[in-house]
Amino acid sequence: MLPTTKKRKINPLLLKVIVISVAIHLLAALILGSITIYKFVVPSEAQFEEPPVVEQEEPPPPVKVQIRPQQPKQNALSQNLTMRPVANIAVANVDVNLPSMEQNFTVSAGLGGMSGGSLLGGTRGSIGMGLSDVSVFGLKTRGERILFVIDANRQMVTDQKGGLNSYKIIKDEITDMVGNLSAGTLFNVMLQDGRKIMLFRPQLVAAGSETTQQLIQWINPINATAEKVGLEGNPRASTPKLQALPDEQVHKILPWSGHSGNETCFITQVALEQQVDAIFFITAYHSGFGPLRSPPSERAQADWARTIAQRGYIEQLAKHMAEVPKMQSRINATMAKIDADRKKKGQPPRVLNQRHGVYSNARELGLNWTTDHPGHGPQPEWLKDSDVSKYFRKLVEKLYENNDKPVPSVNVILFLAGDETFNENAKKQLDQFVRLFGGKNRVIRGGDEIKSAGSSKATNN
Repeated sequence: MLPTTKKRKINPLLLKVIVISVAIHLLAALILGSITIYKFVVPSEAQFEEPPVVEQEEPPPPVKVQIRPQQPKQNALSQNLTMRPVANIAVANVDVNLPSMEQNFTVSAGLGGMSGGSLLGGTRGSIGMGLSDVSVFGLKTRGERILFVIDANRQMVTDQKGGLNSYKIIKDEITDMVGNLSAGTLFNVMLQDGRKIMLFRPQLVAAGSETTQQLIQWINPINATAEKVGLEGNPRASTPKLQALPDEQVHKILPWSGHSGNETCFITQVALEQQVDAIFFITAYHSGFGPLRSPPSERAQADWARTIAQRGYIEQLAKHMAEVPKMQSRINATMAKIDADRKKKGQPPRVLNQRHGVYSNARELGLNWTTDHPGHGPQPEWLKDSDVSKYFRKLVEKLYENNDKPVPSVNVILFLAGDETFNENAKKQLDQFVRLFGGKNRVIRGGDEIKSAGSSKATNN
């Protein structure tokens, strides 16, 4: 039989130590567990990092690339053509005396649309450089290339029209208008006496203050005294040769000096050939396109040869020719008396219309012949107004429309004496003339009316 083992008793002090140690470990475990849970399990507030600073770089300088069009291959028909920069293109019929860059240029739209039934057609090819408002004795238009045509004939300075004083008003009206043109506007002034003309410049010239002063000096001597009237004896005046449509019948007869209507149409073609877009005529005679005279036919010349061979014609002509010097003496005596009276009143000498010499002077002074002239020549042929109008339509087509250029407006200021006859038929023909070109006309009578008719000074550009 095994011996019985005695149970050992736990020391109470040791037990307390053990209990305290376990409690401390449990407390420490609880604290450490709470810290771990707070740190790793409970999410903290989101934190954002500040982005890094980005340095801004200056953009690279712009690079201009000039793209030049390739030269087109030249064919056999254009071997003589070359391409040049626009700035180096030579412009025909433009005077090189251009304004200085200190003057202002204007750029605007074109001349405007065309009126119904008119040849005036828009501004094809125009950029509006130097476009000006133009007003001459109340007739207005707009343009970049202006031509002023002034009649310098003795008819313009007759006593019934105000004489030399009235002509000075006309010169002032034109020079005032030129002085008010825009700097980029091109212009020219043409003086006309019959078929003789004198141009201010060989080509169009740019408007400007210096050019205006040169124009004033150029035009002032014209019709300034009774001793030197018109372009008579002026070495700078000449008869130009018409260029366009030389094979046409009208072209061939325009230079014939048989009628003043021929002169009117002759000067009209000269003006149209200047390549402008507005024309102002100031003249003492204008009745539209017609009638025009052509040289007499062979039959008319044969009839005239028989007439001048008759005794009656020969005797009358001899008596009349013997009277011519006597009539000239009567004219001189009458004019001396008239001019003496005018001098006392402070008036300039009287100017007579000498278109037909002694015959025009005798008629104007009211002096009658004892024996009339029996006749000056065979009867000419007359052209129909419709044929003349058709010719000018064709001329405009040739000079402007076929070249894609605007047809110029043509305006007429007709300067008549106070009691000068201007019948309804002539007025109708003048209306048709300006209407064909989209222009206007005005009739001014006598010195008193022309004094109040000026409008150039009030025109600003």
